[in-house]
Amino acid sequence: MANVTFKGNQITLLGNEVKVGEKAPNFTVLANDLSEVTLDNTKGNVRLISVVPSLDTGVCDAQTRRFNEEAASLPNVKILTVSVDLPFAQKRWCGAAGIENVQTLSDHRDLSFGEAYGVAIQELRLLTRAVFVVDSSDTVTYVEYVPEATDHPNYEAAIAAAKDAK
Repeated sequence: MANVTFKGNQITLLGNEVKVGEKAPNFTVLANDLSEVTLDNTKGNVRLISVVPSLDTGVCDAQTRRFNEEAASLPNVKILTVSVDLPFAQKRWCGAAGIENVQTLSDHRDLSFGEAYGVAIQELRLLTRAVFVVDSSDTVTYVEYVPEATDHPNYEAAIAAAKDAK
């Protein structure tokens, strides 16, 4: 498993660590309208999956805004932001932040995404910060488990990976 800290403290991640070259695991999360969304719903697209602990924190807010801005340079990429925030809170946050190019998805119900991608924090029932790029054939082409969950991811590397994915 990835070695990750949260505010300097070691945390336990549940699930399986995802690696480049593997088939992307499927998952079931909730959209802002409470409909179920799976990896298969975006089949045939390149996906940049941005994982954040909570949209209501500074780094998570900045991360989601940054990928929303970068969406214009990624015309063939679906950008998904996954957190355990409730769908209602995600919808409210997106409206207030003017987020239109990123789909926010909630893993609050059963941590399906968190366990499938090895990002569920056992001690906090949050997701740790990570970024995944999945190509149109559902192969993982980029993985970043941010070593300190309160730090920013490597935006440039993730964006370059999404541009290179087919």
